[in-house]
Amino acid sequence: MENSGGGALLRNRRFESFLNTSSGQSVEETPRILVKDESGERPRNDVYADDDDGWVSAIVSWVRIVTCFVSMMVTTFVWALIMIVLIPWPYERVRQGNIYGHVTGRMLMWILGNPVKIEGAEYNNERAIYISNHASPIDIFLIMWLTPTGTVGIAKKEIIWYPLFGQLYVLANHLRIDRSNPTAAIESMKEAARAVVKNNLSLIIFPEGTRSKNGRLLPFKKGFVHLALQSRLPIVPMVLTGTHLAWRKGSLHVRPAPLTVKYLPPISTENWKPDNIDDYVEMMHKLYAEHLPETQRPLP
Repeated sequence: MENSGGGALLRNRRFESFLNTSSGQSVEETPRILVKDESGERPRNDVYADDDDGWVSAIVSWVRIVTCFVSMMVTTFVWALIMIVLIPWPYERVRQGNIYGHVTGRMLMWILGNPVKIEGAEYNNERAIYISNHASPIDIFLIMWLTPTGTVGIAKKEIIWYPLFGQLYVLANHLRIDRSNPTAAIESMKEAARAVVKNNLSLIIFPEGTRSKNGRLLPFKKGFVHLALQSRLPIVPMVLTGTHLAWRKGSLHVRPAPLTVKYLPPISTENWKPDNIDDYVEMMHKLYAEHLPETQRPLP
């Protein structure tokens, strides 16, 4: 799994509201310090709590971010040309979109230099609905790299208007939904599920619907359960830890925090019933809370 890749979820910081270095490297336990959050002062495994890391660190971080941006623009342009040639072959465009994600996501993580530990890699080749918590731009790079070939993402339909990235997303035959009203959103979800089943695809989605500001798990939306009920695909949770410390929301400073990607065993949805949607959402949310460190769990 260490060199396997995943989904072409093409997103930058401007459209994250839509939808590894050495993967065998272990994450070292970091010193415990005291920080304050909404629940008061508590110990926290976070040596990156202070935003002032010095000007040398800031310059290195800026160089890495600019290098990431330029590198991603180059690979995006190259694969956009490939996609245009493959317009008559929709599934081949999905495959090429995934290859783009494998190459680009892996490259971006190498540039950033964060040590990454991968657990449960045996579950990464399932045909399934992959879900992931979301607290950092780095989540996008990891998802691009690590979800399997034959995986499509879901974004709101307006993504097409984002220069180059949006057009490549559409060319890669990924799915878009209409979130203008609840009825349209549900119908779009049904159409997305039919497309996934018809073409034997997997799916990747962020059930929180947006990015957490502080790394703590947000409430889950119901869309991924609707997709499961329509497709009957199993759900494979991907639990990401440490990404909010490496690259925080609203910051352009990337830190060398260790990251962990943990795949949990597939959860069958064959016997799920439409009447119990809220129960399934709550069950999956609790499962994530159990596998996240204390500093990323939702507050009471």
